[in-house]
Amino acid sequence: MSQRPLSHLSAVLNPVDEPVPEDAGLRRASVALVLHPSDDGPQLLMIRRAEREGDPWSGHMAFPGGREESGDGHPRRTAIRETQEELGLDLADDAALGTLEPVVTPSFGRSPKLIVRPWVFGLSAPAPLTPNVEVAATQWFALERFLRGEGRDTFAYDYHGQSIELPCVRLDGSFIWGMSLRIIDDLTERLIGVRPPEERLW
Repeated sequence: MSQRPLSHLSAVLNPVDEPVPEDAGLRRASVALVLHPSDDGPQLLMIRRAEREGDPWSGHMAFPGGREESGDGHPRRTAIRETQEELGLDLADDAALGTLEPVVTPSFGRSPKLIVRPWVFGLSAPAPLTPNVEVAATQWFALERFLRGEGRDTFAYDYHGQSIELPCVRLDGSFIWGMSLRIIDDLTERLIGVRPPEERLW
């Protein structure tokens, strides 16, 4: 299978230059979905966060990213800055292909809710990564595996003393759920919606 540039993915994403609302009363953050082409289709980068006391996402599979800072100027710059800090990976502005729907996280304690904007970036080839202390591991996944529903499962989650079933994905020893899985599902549902049943978008 020949590799194909990722620019075509922009067709299913929200435009890069889409206006960003003020999000009054919410804290703001951005994450980067970094992809590169391969013979097996696009590869998606994920990280496993280091385990830290007091961090609600401690040890979770996630995307590089973090909270917006005053000097960022734009949510896309937040995703770019955080990816450089966490992985030593410099993403160019023009590598941004588009955005997905923002995800609002629950409030933890008295903190206001956090709105997280996912930005999709395309690389021409894999780049070296130098994770910092916030990142325990990095992993690339073929996007096709998520499209096929590989590793799809549910698990019991204790929500205020009540056990509820939540969706998850178990792949290569990794456990993906919550906000990260919601973001992946947004991307894959868009791709499935435009892909003929027996053909790849790429």
